[in-house]
Amino acid sequence: MRDVLVITEHMQGEFQDITFEMLGQARKLSAGGRCSALVYGSMKDRASELRAADRVLCVGGSDDFNPEAYASAALNVVQSESPSLVLVGSTSMGIDIGPILGASLNLPVVSYCSSIENSRGGYEFTSELSAGRMNVNVIASSAVVMVLAGSFQAEVGKSGGSATVEEVEGDFGPGRIQFKELIEPEAADVDITQSDILVAVGRGIKKEENLKIIEDLAETLDAEVAASRPVVDSEWLGRARQIGSSGQTVAPRMYVACGISG
Repeated sequence: MRDVLVITEHMQGEFQDITFEMLGQARKLSAGGRCSALVYGSMKDRASELRAADRVLCVGGSDDFNPEAYASAALNVVQSESPSLVLVGSTSMGIDIGPILGASLNLPVVSYCSSIENSRGGYEFTSELSAGRMNVNVIASSAVVMVLAGSFQAEVGKSGGSATVEEVEGDFGPGRIQFKELIEPEAADVDITQSDILVAVGRGIKKEENLKIIEDLAETLDAEVAASRPVVDSEWLGRARQIGSSGQTVAPRMYVACGISG
């Protein structure tokens, strides 16, 4: 059975897009098996949003992320359900949970994963290593997979039928780590990860005054302006517009690069 479990992510009462990205792909991979989604705390009240899942497993606990507690509860559920694949985001949350699950279950951990396909009775994964300079293909029959944001279409994970909702037991551990406070970054003027068209600019434009050309092009294309690290470091554009290994992973329908090497 190709059972796939997605460990969902949420922030302030909203499921994050990485959750729907993983769910959409999990649905495809679980042909002949079950696609399940694990939710924490009060997010069980929003289980109906996870339409790509066959089952939503509600483990309880706090809405406030606690790496020790969330990993402990997830481990309990994975041991009970025995899925062939566990998907977590390659995010600050997933980085805390994925390696713990892999080590505890003696499973390979596929990090920086940008592609997953059924293959040879198991799965074939593509990992982007060295900041995307190298792709490595991995084949395994079972694994914990840390999925890069932007690798799959979130909209696919928002469509489907109606999942069954089940309360499951979760051991939240001894509680040595305590949540104190959520400190959010300053609000950004744009979310380039959601843009259909991007015009990206690099150091090749030479000087800040030349940004006007790029901005005019973006306006003509009804696009957002993005930037490589040197442009952001020079404070020509804000950090919310930074792309690449030190910025954000994007997946627009059209991408125009201006003055960017590599």
